[in-house]
Amino acid sequence: MDKLRRVLSGHEDEEQGLTHQVLDGTTLSFSTRVKWFVICFAAGILCSILGTALLFLPKGTSLFAVFYTLGNVAALLSTCFLMGPLKQLKRMFEPTRLIATCMVLLFLVLTLCAVFWWHKKALAIIFCILQFLAMTWYSISYIPFARDAVMKCFTTCIS
Repeated sequence: MDKLRRVLSGHEDEEQGLTHQVLDGTTLSFSTRVKWFVICFAAGILCSILGTALLFLPKGTSLFAVFYTLGNVAALLSTCFLMGPLKQLKRMFEPTRLIATCMVLLFLVLTLCAVFWWHKKALAIIFCILQFLAMTWYSISYIPFARDAVMKCFTTCIS
């Protein structure tokens, strides 16, 4: 749209900054962004389902933890296609969801540590559960007033 405005206003020959030229040359169309979002998100779901199916095999706990974690990483990365990686990172680390983001990333790393370095399968399962809870809390942080509604629901159920 900016290119069209420059052409129509006669400012087509103005020199652009290097950053703007690089960003302009690498932007994806909306339909391409949506397609890659769907592909990446579907790959994340597929990894999670595959991990759950592998849970019942020998050494399946480790495979489950790895594939579940890969599925969550793919789901996080899929949103980069919708809003762009820089905007996604800025939104992830906004003060309102900073703790949720840190918890998600912490449990992703701890799950992989439990599988590959500590060789504790039960701990890996616990971290996967915590990963699920942290991802859920992180995801609802994008819905206005959703966290307040969940907190109110839990406090009502407990009281």
